Amino acid sequence: MKNLSGKTLFITGATRGIGFEIAKKAAKDGANIVIAAKTDTPHPTLPGTIHTAAEELKKAGGDAIGIKTDIRFEDQVNEAVEQTVKIFGGIDICVNNASAINLSSTLHTEMKRYDLMHNINTRGTFLVSKTCIPHLKKAENPHILNLGPPLNMASKWFKPHVAYTMAKYGMSMCTLGMSEELKTFGIAVNSLWPRTMIDTSAVRNILGATLPDKGLSQCRKPEIMGDAAYIILTQDSKKFTGNMCVDDSTIIASGKNNLDEYLATPDAKPLEDFFVDDGDGEIELF
Repeated sequence: MKNLSGKTLFITGATRGIGFEIAKKAAKDGANIVIAAKTDTPHPTLPGTIHTAAEELKKAGGDAIGIKTDIRFEDQVNEAVEQTVKIFGGIDICVNNASAINLSSTLHTEMKRYDLMHNINTRGTFLVSKTCIPHLKKAENPHILNLGPPLNMASKWFKPHVAYTMAKYGMSMCTLGMSEELKTFGIAVNSLWPRTMIDTSAVRNILGATLPDKGLSQCRKPEIMGDAAYIILTQDSKKFTGNMCVDDSTIIASGKNNLDEYLATPDAKPLEDFFVDDGDGEIELF
């Protein structure tokens, strides 16, 4: 695959940040984008709605619609997928981007937060994938991409926030299992994760709240994730599957070595993200 022209992408939680950048990159090729997310009216502290995002994607060159969807509920996911197929004729790519985060220790994790993370991250990824698979089976070069980290059982990734780690690893376990299960149908299932902190609303609110620049000097731009996702989604689905990709390694594997354009500030020194060790995400592209 050289581009995503005419492809239909079903993306969860893509009103802003990384999900939106993945959608925007595909829209520039003329792809059809469905943003399945909850924000259909302006949020008091977060930018964008499913409608404003869709309009921006149209301006970028694609066709796009926003469908209000809470992926915790099976009926809403079923309805969103049905609408997608009715409007665009099918689904070529499923991107499980929606995620909930709560970086608390065991004693400080309220069970409602535990349930939220597992219902959105692990269960939501499973449910959305499951619902899209019958349509992906009919597509040419179908892909599922999960925004989950490389699986690493080192205790250091569990100690600070057991509940969050379990929920995010659940997304990557969907990649591990479904990539083998769906090989017969030529459906690729891969994961993508950032090596460093990314400048998103979540990072600014949670991790950058106490820093003068909201953490910008320790971040890369979300465009690096959009570009890395694009590389993955244009691979041959029959050959490139079951990979736990990391953004910078994916871009370097495509032949691009200078990543300075992705720095959130010209002199930024990106801080390594959770879950990534040296050497993680090394891949070979076809």
